[in-house]
Amino acid sequence: MAEEQKSPKQSSTNTDDNKQSAQSPPTESADSSSEKAAQSGAKAKTKKDKPPAPEEKPFRDFIQQDYLPQIEAALQKEGLNDLALEFEKHRLDVLKQQDASDYWQVVGRWEKGQRQFNVAFLHEDIKGPKIFSYADGGAQASTVEQFMGDERKITLDLMVLYLIQRLNAQKWLTRN
Repeated sequence: MAEEQKSPKQSSTNTDDNKQSAQSPPTESADSSSEKAAQSGAKAKTKKDKPPAPEEKPFRDFIQQDYLPQIEAALQKEGLNDLALEFEKHRLDVLKQQDASDYWQVVGRWEKGQRQFNVAFLHEDIKGPKIFSYADGGAQASTVEQFMGDERKITLDLMVLYLIQRLNAQKWLTRN
């Protein structure tokens, strides 16, 4: 029975060993967590190196640097070679109605100005409300329609696609 009892020295030594073993795993996990932080930092740097999406540019820069060239390329691919594209701020001129406010608009004209479309941005934001109008025969636009109103995500490719589809609906690009 005397052997079963531990001296105070032995128990304190065992306690110290327990403390050291309890402390060593957190040191290892601290090392691994710092490694994880370094890895996630490297991933974040990789993501930051990626250029921003065109849609994240300021409104006017996006329209002038990305949207207009893409429209021009897509419409030339459809066979429109005399296309004149403009990006300007002016009132919506629709038959028998004039809006007092000025809006940024992408205006496309071809066939010596006989055909025209407008995509008007009611706010300086591509994700904001947009309207589409068109005119034929050099006349003033008589129809105003919502443009891309149902889309939740607005991308450059979708904006170009919707414009091409809308012009095709008028049978201005392809004949049925």
